Amino acid sequence: MSLKDIDINNVTYYDLNNRVNIPLNGQIQLDQDKAALSAFFKENVIPNTMTFASLKERFDYLLDNNYLETQFIQKYDFAFIEKLYAQLEAADFRFKTFMAAYKFYTQYALKTDDGSYYLESFIDRAAINALYFADGDEQLALQLADEIVHQRYQPATPSFLNAGRARRGELVSCFVLQVTDDMNSIGRVINSALQLSRIGGGVGITLSNLRSAGAPIKGIKGAASGVVPVMKLLEDSFSYSNQLGQRQGAGVVYLNVFHPDIIDFLASKKENADEKIRVKTLSLGVLVPDKFYELAKQNADMYLFDPYDVERKYGTPFSYVDITAEYDNLVNDPDIAKKKISARLLEEEISKLQQESGYPYVVNVDTANKANPIKGKIITSNLCSEILQVQTPSLVNNQQGYDVLGTDISCNLGSTNIANLMDSPDFGRSVEAMTRALTFVTDHSDIDVVPSVQHGNRQAHTIGLGAMGLHAFLAKNQMHYGSPEALEFTSLYFMLLNYWTLVASNKIAKERQTSFVGFEESDYANGKYFTKYLTEDFTPHSEKVKALFKDIFIPTKADWEKLSQAVKQDGLYHQNRLAVAPNGSISYINDTTASLQPIINKIEERQERKIGKIYYPAPYLSNETLPYYTSAYDLDMRKVIDTYAAAQQHVDQGMSLTLFMRSSIPAGLYEWKNGRTDKITTRDLSILRNYAHHKQIKSIYYVRTFTDTQDEVGVNECESCVI
Repeated sequence: MSLKDIDINNVTYYDLNNRVNIPLNGQIQLDQDKAALSAFFKENVIPNTMTFASLKERFDYLLDNNYLETQFIQKYDFAFIEKLYAQLEAADFRFKTFMAAYKFYTQYALKTDDGSYYLESFIDRAAINALYFADGDEQLALQLADEIVHQRYQPATPSFLNAGRARRGELVSCFVLQVTDDMNSIGRVINSALQLSRIGGGVGITLSNLRSAGAPIKGIKGAASGVVPVMKLLEDSFSYSNQLGQRQGAGVVYLNVFHPDIIDFLASKKENADEKIRVKTLSLGVLVPDKFYELAKQNADMYLFDPYDVERKYGTPFSYVDITAEYDNLVNDPDIAKKKISARLLEEEISKLQQESGYPYVVNVDTANKANPIKGKIITSNLCSEILQVQTPSLVNNQQGYDVLGTDISCNLGSTNIANLMDSPDFGRSVEAMTRALTFVTDHSDIDVVPSVQHGNRQAHTIGLGAMGLHAFLAKNQMHYGSPEALEFTSLYFMLLNYWTLVASNKIAKERQTSFVGFEESDYANGKYFTKYLTEDFTPHSEKVKALFKDIFIPTKADWEKLSQAVKQDGLYHQNRLAVAPNGSISYINDTTASLQPIINKIEERQERKIGKIYYPAPYLSNETLPYYTSAYDLDMRKVIDTYAAAQQHVDQGMSLTLFMRSSIPAGLYEWKNGRTDKITTRDLSILRNYAHHKQIKSIYYVRTFTDTQDEVGVNECESCVI
């Protein structure tokens, strides 16, 4: 029998897993998931895994049949590979849930070309990742193998899946581009969207620089078509370039709320929009300067400024003008075309669309820039709204080449598993190994089809280490999500990630005698970045949190001062180091909860193609942890915002923060509802966005609304960017 011969009607593991969702004597049948896991290996994995007489025979087969690259294997003696495998086997890795094993074997395990047999286990994939990312460094390979097999570190899906394979995709699959206000740039970004979709890339693009509908072209008034037709072209590009028909390309377009096309931009996503303007698969995001919050709070009118006139006046594309600082000057300038709308009206339109579709994402662009230690400006974000890096514009000529090659962004991501990293024998050593693995990804990412991305990556060496499993860790340790103790833990954990990635980046810069381009003009070089760690107290205060960190080094102010001096002297290799992405399949493989989000259900239901529903019990679920697993839909979302804010103060990029709202809000859930059981209103969403802005949240990803019909609005998953 082979994988192709499996009849889902003649296996027991689906039925066993489905019993998890059927209470027996009022109890969740967690034992049935263990039975499903055992049956899956007995009925599926073991009989359909190709076996070999020895490890050497296995590697010879994989190399001879072009399953693995030869170059990285040749960097090691085979005796060392055997040593690494012995270490991995000694770890005695076991999946804890049926979902974890199912996801790994269906989506990540290498299979024969005809899809009939598995060619690797989790141990094998961990070994290949460790060998590949260590690039010949035996000690690093052993350390990475230890991090991955103990699930302290999880490379992002494109890295974990493609590492070492002879016929592979890219190690990264998320990119950020910009378009400037000319036809050459528009043509180039459409081509870039096609090319990046072809290789599996999800793309974030800002359209804020484009002149508005009705603006002049070559002095002829009313000639410009605005941003919506460009959105349609991009949507068609993503749909056309669909990875050999396997998956639609994915993209998001962002627009500044002070752009004159903002109402039309939002309207294009409405269910009742005219088909000529409606975008169905393209995601939307808005870039929100502080000035908008100020004007909406005052219930004042706001002026929208045409990017064509602004660029002529300021000599730089619209995205690079500080709207908050220049607002009054722009209003009073007679040479800049503008129109007036109500700020509250726009605020309401954003909320209405979020209720209906889950969009738009919101990037608080001034908040991001005020916290940015790098010279330059953050102007937009990616498909999951957690990548926030400076960019510079390109100048594209008539041959679609570059007269000025600007910098765009690739997202090089990986994630820590919080519960497991907290059990690491050496937290700092673990984080250094992760940083070095991600450094390999950025060093070997060479997206030459989009030269601005290639150029930006070579200059910045950016990575994005994040975290998953916060709710699982809190429940395991009997802390309520969003409680003071939980917030204190979250802050300390991300402070440690920040500290140790800085230490690792400084060490790599010293080894290579190389820093990211622009380091000398950064707040790292002048020491300003370290001020808060030298003046504020980030040591544990509550007894609960002290106990959690009792065996983990917590840097003192003296340690931060020492690090600051080391950075001044030897630099940093990475321009950016931290970002918290959403987690998809990888969080299941790690048997943990997604990202920093609260769970949706204690028993999560997933609809899998071809086979139907699979159930995933929350990690560490027991009678003791049950009270600590409150559904996201039953939480005051300010607790979620507070949680992300606790982490955000230490994260140099952004975080994919999702808001979860019920269409009907239970009495007492939100104090501003005055105890009423009521329908969610646009005002509720406005209050939460303003609260997030107040808490210095840089971005809000989806708004997911649970309706009275038990359906969710805004549940699309960012497949190209999820870790």
